[in-house]
This record gives sequence, C-alpha cells and structure tokens, in this order.
Amino acid sequence: MTEKRVWGEYEVLDYRSSGYDGKNGDGSTDNQTLTKHLLIKAGKHISYQRHQHRTETWVVSEGTGEVILDGEKRAIHRGDTVVVPLGTKHGIKADTDLHIIEVQVGDELTEEDIERLDWDWTAKDRYDHWMKLGLMVDELEGMSDIDIVDAFGSDLHFETGGMRAVMGAGSNRMNAYTVAKASMGVANYLIKQYEKPSIVIAYDTRYHSKEFADVAASVFEKNGIGVHVFSEPVPTPLLSYAVWSLDCSAGIVITASHNSKEYNGYKVYDENGCQITDKAAHKIQKEIDAVDLYSVEFDMAGEFGAVSEELYKDYIESVQAASYVEEGEHDLRILYSSLNGTGLKFVQNALRDSGFNNISIVPEHKRPDGDFTTCPYPNPESSEVLEYCVPYAKEVDADIIIATDPDCDRIGVMCKDGDDYVRLNPNEVGVLMLDFICQRMESNIGGHNSYTPVFMKTIITTSMAEKVAEWYGLKTINTLTGFKYIGEQIEGLKTGEEFVFGMEESCGYLSNSQIRDKDGVNAALLISVVAQECKGHGITLCERMQELYLECGYYLNDQKSYKFGGVDGPDKMKSIMDRIHMPLPEFDGLTVVEGIDYSEGYRKLPLTNMREYKLSDGSRFLIRPSGTEPKLKCYIEVVGRDAVSAKEGTERINAYIDKLLTL
Repeated sequence: MTEKRVWGEYEVLDYRSSGYDGKNGDGSTDNQTLTKHLLIKAGKHISYQRHQHRTETWVVSEGTGEVILDGEKRAIHRGDTVVVPLGTKHGIKADTDLHIIEVQVGDELTEEDIERLDWDWTAKDRYDHWMKLGLMVDELEGMSDIDIVDAFGSDLHFETGGMRAVMGAGSNRMNAYTVAKASMGVANYLIKQYEKPSIVIAYDTRYHSKEFADVAASVFEKNGIGVHVFSEPVPTPLLSYAVWSLDCSAGIVITASHNSKEYNGYKVYDENGCQITDKAAHKIQKEIDAVDLYSVEFDMAGEFGAVSEELYKDYIESVQAASYVEEGEHDLRILYSSLNGTGLKFVQNALRDSGFNNISIVPEHKRPDGDFTTCPYPNPESSEVLEYCVPYAKEVDADIIIATDPDCDRIGVMCKDGDDYVRLNPNEVGVLMLDFICQRMESNIGGHNSYTPVFMKTIITTSMAEKVAEWYGLKTINTLTGFKYIGEQIEGLKTGEEFVFGMEESCGYLSNSQIRDKDGVNAALLISVVAQECKGHGITLCERMQELYLECGYYLNDQKSYKFGGVDGPDKMKSIMDRIHMPLPEFDGLTVVEGIDYSEGYRKLPLTNMREYKLSDGSRFLIRPSGTEPKLKCYIEVVGRDAVSAKEGTERINAYIDKLLTL
C-alpha cells in the first residue's frame, strides 16, 4: 500500500523479524528489517533527522538529488548507494523525481525513533533555494550578505504564545510561506487533539495582516478544520472572547501588538480563549518543525465563515458588566487615540453605550495606517506617544487621555493636572483600578463573605497593588511575566474563589472574567469610570494617586531595556543571564542580599529564565529576556518616603545594573 507524505510517497516492499535481540558491535540490533520504495518529488526533501535504534541503506534507482550526512553534502544519482550509520544526522533533497530503495535494520523502526532536526543549511543555502523556487524573488534580489544571514539564518520559532518577526522574504521572517508552515503545524496539533476541530481567526490593521489571516484560514480549511474569520480588523481581546463564545478549539490573531511597522506576528489561543501554555507551544513547535515549508498548499484569499455582529454586541455588554458602570449620562471629557489600530470602533461603542458621550478623537490616529506615520512605535507605554495627544486634549479641555495599542489589548493614560497633563505609569493605572473595584465591591454588595475575591498580577508588577489588595481582604496570586499566566490562573480558580482584577506592568489590565487576556476596551471603560468617580468627588486621577501614595508609601517602578540585534543577539543575552548569579558584586554601597533564580524553581511557579535581586535598602530589581524581542528587560522597584527619595534610589540601581551587565 502506498503512503502519501508532504515530500512524496513510499511503499513497504518487505518486512522481516529475526527475533534476535542481541547488540551488534556498533550498538545497533538486527532483529527487524524493513524495505521501502521511496519517491521524493522534485524540489522536495525529507526532514533532516537521526535515529538511535536503526541503520539505513539507500540505493538510488532513478533520479538525482543531494544527501547530507552529519553536515557533509554530496550529489546522488542512479546507481549510488548511501549507508546511514546509527545516530548519524541525515536528509535527502530531490532535484528531479528521486526513486530510492531504503533498507532499515534495527529494533525500533517506527516514527518514535525519528528525531527531526533543522537542516544544516547555511543562510546562503536557504537563500539560493528560495531563489531556485522563485519565492519572493523581488525582495531576495536586493538582499546584502547581512540581510541574507538575518532573513535565513534560522527558522521562526514559537515564543510567548506564538511568533513575531520583521515582515519580508526568508525563513526567519513573517511572510505567507512561514505563516502557512506555522498554520500547518497548528492544524496537525489540533487534528490530534480534537475529533472535529474548529478555529477563529482575527487580525489587526498592519500591512499584510489580512493576507496572513487568509493564508492561515486556507491552510486550516484544506485540512478539514472549521474556520471562522473576522471580516474586519478587531481587538485581540475580542478574539479571546470569540473562541469560547463560538465553541472553537483554538483561536489565532495576526498582530505584532505595539511593535513598529516592520513587524507582524502570529498568536495562538486555546479553547478557553487563553494564550497557549508553554507545554502546548512546545507541542505545536514540534509539529511545525515536522512541516516542509515548501510543500504546504494554501491560497492567498478565500471565502470563510464570518463572525456575526451579534458577537460584537455580546462582547461590549460583557465589558460593561465588568466595568462597574453606573446608569445615566457622565460629564467626563475624554480624548482617545487608537494609534491607527483596531480600537476605535470598540472603545467608542463601549464608552458611548455606557453614558460617556463627551469623547474626542486624535484625528491622525483615527484611521488604520500600517505605517503608523505619527506614532512610529505605537506603544502606549511610551511617553512620546501620549505627549503627541496633549495639544488636542488642551483644545477640548479633556479630563483624561486614553490611548490603546494597535491590537487594543493595552492602554496608556494621562490625566489633567492643573493646566497640563501628567502620564500615569502602568502600575499607577492598575492600582487606581484595583482600589476603585475594591471600594465598589464593599459598597455594592456589603462585603464579600460568600466567596474569596482574587487579585492577580505578574511578579514584576508593583508590590503596591498587593498591599492595596491586602487592605480589602483580597487574595493575591503572583504569576510569571506574561498575561497568559493570569489567564491560566483564572481558569484554574478553586470553588469559592472569584476573579476580580488582573494587571501586568506593561499596560495590561482585565476585570472581565469572560476573557482570558488583557483587554484594552475593558481597561479604557474601567479607567473612565474611575476618573468619573474621582471627578464626582472633586479630584483628579492624579490627586487620588497621591492619596494612595501617602497611605502606602511612595512606590516607584522603573524599567529599561538592553537591545541585542542580529543573529547572535540571543547568544549574547544567554551569556549575560548565565553570568549574573549570586553572589553579585557590591557597587556604590549597594549590596545584593538575596537572589532568586526562577529558572531553578520558586514557589511552585513554572520555570522561567528570570533573576530577581533584593538589595540591602529594601529595593529590588529583576532581569529577564523579552519573549518577543531581542532584548534584556530590567525592572526596578524602590519604596521611598516621597518622589524625590524614590527617584534617587532608582538612579542608583540603574547605575548598578549598567555596571553589572557590562562587567
């Protein structure tokens, strides 16, 4: 019987078992012999692999191609014989249709003994192969040697819930071919997990996002997976909501979130609407590794099942229910920017449907713009992005400025302070929301004796939030960096526990238990409700924050990044992380008194490559590699008497980290 494969087909000619289980001199055994006829189609290749329980012998009966054995390549043609010893890395590429008689000898002749590896091609080999196949030739022709190494030096890999890269030609770039390969891997994973898998796909306003969404949908449909695709760019949290609302097996969103215009990305969500776990990501990556990029069939466009407007309405209603909105008209004056992304329609609808009708929009940011012309780094964490909005806020005398990133899962906030506007840092925004929610819970339901309210935050988020939660009797759960870990914790709450709020230091917030990811629409409405409450008491968000500082102490959280570009960037970051172990040196009177290596395990948290260091003055800092960009991220927390003393402490720790990372 003939078995089809992505590279061609094979037929079993003979199988014999001797029953002998003794070891040969080379460590192999000869109790089984399997003979096959392989047909490798022209331009295809069998994955680079090795075996620990069998040897192989190939006899070429027809055609031409190339074999690679432990990195050594040679041409093959009719009449050639190739012997593959035990443990040897090997692969075959076909120039023309290649017919081979393969004889396997060993004690394990199944798929379990196949360890698939990356082809030991150089970047130039991959580049030449793309040129030969005619893939994206217009872009390839203009590449320098450095460009070729960056574009073809490796394959894209799943990191934090998916993959993200510069768009363009190459195996290490976001393009239709790498998206198709990733989708084929996801499809194979879903087919193994579900009897009748289905998926919903969303995309943002970036260049090629719609194209990549269609490519992914085409791959899934061709593999028998039910597909729903949004008909317009939508916020990422709506995708999270749609997965469980449509009873899908998974979800995908094409977005690079807040990265610059050159980037795009591919994020995967599980059946609960949560970004996939590390375990699932590892399984999907194995499926992707087994896919031949050059053999995946896809179309650049198609007609797929659409997501109804009714789901949009249900989503907005769920956001309102989780944002403690009071009935009636509200007089808060809001200036909003969607940063040329997906948020405009949804944030406006959520606000207006909740009685906030005094909304002004930053005109340059109103329409989708893949160039992000006036916000080249469209990240609401950036002060420059928010400062651009200030002149418009002054024109309309806005009480607050709200900006959401292009996929609308993060927000940035400024509040009016006298005649000017002051940026609230992400931790302050979250603390204000948490404090407000806790007050509403007590006043609206007379406490929470019938259940245990749970607040969740990432380890590097301000400790001030945990202190506020403790005041009101909330249980706090700390997670690793990344909102997906908060989503996992929501899903895993015990009977009698109820999620009330989650936050992370990078502008991500959630109070809606029907969603498993940070939500910019939810956060924009919630901070507006908080600001309206403050306005009703004759104060601003800034003034309320100062009240909380007086009660808790002045927590100052800062962060900085060290970028490591190029193909060797990951190696440089790994070298630094391997070096910074306790004991650390003293610098300018600062002594590290405790070090926590989360890669070795800490308080039942999943292992992760992050270090935390506590100093003799009570401050702390953490260092970790970014999950989406080639940089080390450093987080600093100082508790001072006031803003001046906290700033001085932060400057000292920043200088210490500079010295530490350059030792």
